[in-house]
Parts: sequence; structure tokens; C-alpha cells
Amino acid sequence: MRNIMLTIEYDGSRYQGWARLGKDEPGNTISAKILDVLTKMTGEDIAELYCGCRTEAGIHAYAQVANFKTGSSMDVHEIKHYLNRYLPMDIAITDVRDVPERFHARLNAVSKTYVYRMTIADVPSVFDRKHTFHCFRMPDVRLMQEAALLLTGEHDFRNFSTVKKAKTTLREIYDIDIYGDEEEMQIMIHADDFLHNMARIIIGTLLEIGMGTRQIEEIEEIFNGEVPASAPCDPKALYLQEISYY
Repeated sequence: MRNIMLTIEYDGSRYQGWARLGKDEPGNTISAKILDVLTKMTGEDIAELYCGCRTEAGIHAYAQVANFKTGSSMDVHEIKHYLNRYLPMDIAITDVRDVPERFHARLNAVSKTYVYRMTIADVPSVFDRKHTFHCFRMPDVRLMQEAALLLTGEHDFRNFSTVKKAKTTLREIYDIDIYGDEEEMQIMIHADDFLHNMARIIIGTLLEIGMGTRQIEEIEEIFNGEVPASAPCDPKALYLQEISYY
């Protein structure tokens, strides 16, 4: 059996995420769309498409990574062209390659990066409205950067997530970078892994601090469970930017 790795770009606006968490039926998900085309392409009942990072409903990806096993003899260029021909236009396969049998997109991932896009112009763009979050005033970037320092490193992020079950809720954030210009700001989070809704809740918390509706001191209080975390940020502006491997 061959092990095939896909790099995937998608607009998650109309999907229920990569897969429906805890659901047996596939639903309207990214993985279901790809599996359907793979089954038609190979004539095989492909059991599962393993992904590097399970994105939630409405979240996009610049470079999701997934792998599947097949006995097909199609070369990687044929697979790429077939998938892009029959997949919806909001899902694109940007790279296909043969990888070692033991490669697993999730288990072999060593870090993941999300980026959140925010527009800060006086008038929100009608063209960007579906893929960016509009701030109607400039947040205090200095305060957000100070708060970000309290989130970096290894912590128990249970209270910064909506996770119900996990072997451990310890995660390490390597870096949070906040940057931009007079038209668009971005928040980049680079971590070893993310719990369910962790990236969205961290971004929502940073934005509330930047807007003055939360204090920096509340970061520690959230970690300790003394105050509730912020609501998750709007998913339409969040992108899975990169998954890194050894």
C-alpha cells in the first residue's frame, strides 16, 4: 500500500469544519468532500483521511496536511489533477507526494501555526468581509503584546479551550506575534498543538484586552479558573497557516 500526503488549501466558510467532532456521519465537512472524490478516483473504500490539524467550522487553511493509504498506481501528478478537477472550487490540492509508510499527518506534526486577519480601516471592505474580522477602532497593540507574553511557554490551557476530553491539556506556545499596518492587523500563534477552540479563545481574549474590556491581569485568573475566558473569536478570519514536521 502507498501512503500519499496531500497539502490542502480551503475556504471553510460553508463547511462544518474538517470533520464533525464525535459524529459518525460525515456531514458537510472538508474531509468528507475529499474522501468522496478519492473513493471515486481509486475505486477503493478509503477508511480515513488523517489530517495534521482538525480545523473547526468556518476556519480556513492555507496549508492543511493530510495522508491516506491506497493501492492505486496513479502517479502523484494524476492524483493532484483529478482531485482539483472534481473537488469544489473552495478546496484545492496544492501538493501531492508519496511518503514513507509510517508517516502520519497528525502524529508526526511537531508544530502548528494559525493566523488571524483583522481589518482596521474606517470602512470595512465589502470584498474582505467574509474572510476578515473588522475592528471599528484600533486596539492597543502594546497591551496585546504584553498579554501575549503571559501566554507563551508551556501552560495548562484547559480554561482557554472548550475541550471535553483530552489525555493532557498542557500545550506549549512558542510565539505570538501581533503586527500590521493602517489597513490590516494579524495575530500569529505558533504552538506545539492546540486544544479545541484554543486559538479562537486566546485571540478573543487578546482582542478584548486590546479594546480595553479586559485587563492583562485576567490572563492568570483565567489560567487559575477564577474568571471565565473570553468568547471564541469569529472563525471567518482564522487560517491554519502551516504545519511543521521533522
